[in-house]
Amino acid sequence: MEKIKSLFAANKRIQTLSFLFVIVFYVVIEALLKTGNLKSLIASMLVPVSCYVIVALALNLVVGVSGELSLGHAGFMSIGAFTGVIVAGYLSNIIQQPMVCFAIAVVFGAIVAGFFGFLISIPVLKLEGDYLAIVTLAFGQIIKTLINNIYLGVDNLGFHFSFVKKNFELQSGGKMFISGPVGATGTTTISNFTCGVIMILLTLVIIFCFINSRYGRAVMATRDDKIAAQSMGINIVKTKTIAFVLSAALAGAAGVLYGLNFTTLVPSKFDFNTSILILVYVVLGGLGNMLGTLISTVTLVMLPQLLRFLSDYRMLIYAILLIAIMILTNNPKVKEMIQVYVYKKKQKGETE
Repeated sequence: MEKIKSLFAANKRIQTLSFLFVIVFYVVIEALLKTGNLKSLIASMLVPVSCYVIVALALNLVVGVSGELSLGHAGFMSIGAFTGVIVAGYLSNIIQQPMVCFAIAVVFGAIVAGFFGFLISIPVLKLEGDYLAIVTLAFGQIIKTLINNIYLGVDNLGFHFSFVKKNFELQSGGKMFISGPVGATGTTTISNFTCGVIMILLTLVIIFCFINSRYGRAVMATRDDKIAAQSMGINIVKTKTIAFVLSAALAGAAGVLYGLNFTTLVPSKFDFNTSILILVYVVLGGLGNMLGTLISTVTLVMLPQLLRFLSDYRMLIYAILLIAIMILTNNPKVKEMIQVYVYKKKQKGETE
């Protein structure tokens, strides 16, 4: 019983520290921006960092909490990004408040990505391990290829859609949303760092509420022992589907934030490499550890830019640092030293 209580207390501390980390990070960055002490290159990375943090948290819900390996979150992100561009572009002539357009676009992006997450979960969640990873990877590639061949726009006659460029035509004054391989161009950028931080906080609230709910406990029970969970009456497929759809919806919302931060957005941005990068952020931060995911994502996204002064050697050093961190964080002796340090600190606090 004492072990369970200490586990719950540790989870509460991690959840509190996660919110505290985001708030402190935001306050520090805003202070640097207001005083002009932040380089323009770093300032331009703030919204993408927020996007990757949200996607990494969403993926950790599948990989860390559910125990399933997914490599398709770049696909969900792309669905949200292009959905957000279409919705915001269409509403810009109707609603004059950019933040209202942004909020509606985020909702639509999350819903559409969640819907595709539900569709892909029907065949995917019947698989396990490497097979599931391969299918989700294929899904991401299919989505990228489809968007790469979509031509979508709107004029006085309504929306026009085609997979063939020569069959696509808009009247004068029409607005083009997606132009095949060129992607979305001329997008009005309405994302900002504050919106990103708010979305990160909302993502943390949603994930922690899910983890602490009956469904979250069922998902973790299924992850730890599927047979035992099934014998207790847990619907394994249902619990996994809920987690997968929620994760896809959050990735879609992050995609909207990302898509509305650039005037030009190409489908090739959301390729296999993006999915692997997001998985690296999750693994480095620790499976199921949301605070670790926050720290690792911010560090790994910003690190290549901070090492830019090293010119051609920066990616080599980045790779070496990444390997070193992975070895150290998975070293039993290092983990034992950390546990001993935490225990001694706890004993010292109780003595005082």
